Amino acid sequence: MSSIPLLRSSVSRKLVMSLTGIWLCVFLVVHLAGNLTLFLPADQARPLYNAYTRFMTTHPLIKVAGFVNYAAFLVHIAVAVLLTVQNRRAKGSRYVCDAPGGTSEWYSRRMGVLGALVFVFLVLHLKVFWYRYHFGEVGVDAGGLRDMYGVVVAAFGELWYVAVYVVAMLVLGFHLLHGFASGFRTLGLHHRRYWRIVRRFGAAFAVLIALTFALMPIWVHLTTPPP
Repeated sequence: MSSIPLLRSSVSRKLVMSLTGIWLCVFLVVHLAGNLTLFLPADQARPLYNAYTRFMTTHPLIKVAGFVNYAAFLVHIAVAVLLTVQNRRAKGSRYVCDAPGGTSEWYSRRMGVLGALVFVFLVLHLKVFWYRYHFGEVGVDAGGLRDMYGVVVAAFGELWYVAVYVVAMLVLGFHLLHGFASGFRTLGLHHRRYWRIVRRFGAAFAVLIALTFALMPIWVHLTTPPP
């Protein structure tokens, strides 16, 4: 990938990181919006969630957006690895966007580690849900839709998976806490007049996304018995 002209410089690599990161933030918002149905009572959540998963896997435009998501994930990860290797060779340190030490937070200096942990969770998450939906056995609900709600309830009925999910969302929150503001800085959107607003919005976004996703498995585990 480093042989691609666009990715030969550090600046261009960070630009690609920022653009793919912003796209993935949009994906997180859409994904969260659909999953909010899990907070409803089971008799309401099941048909709504199953309709949502059917829509997200069959609508042509959503399917195209899904392929863009896969590409964005892969490019984001690959470019992060390139930047990590580049910075280690240049400074003998891990991938950072800010100077180490007192001028940056610990999560800013550990973006590579946080990103790697998110990737490991993503693989597990896809195995539990995406792979099951496309290649596993899934029952149907009363409306004849594939009952992914039942799959979610069964997964969140396992305490170990709830714990892993919550920790992963905490990691994601710290990754977003730095990545959101860093992405806008790379795009040149860091004028002193509104930079504080961007940082505060980024922090609120990171907390809201991570906290809501983390509460989801806890809520389902405590309120909905597994099938």
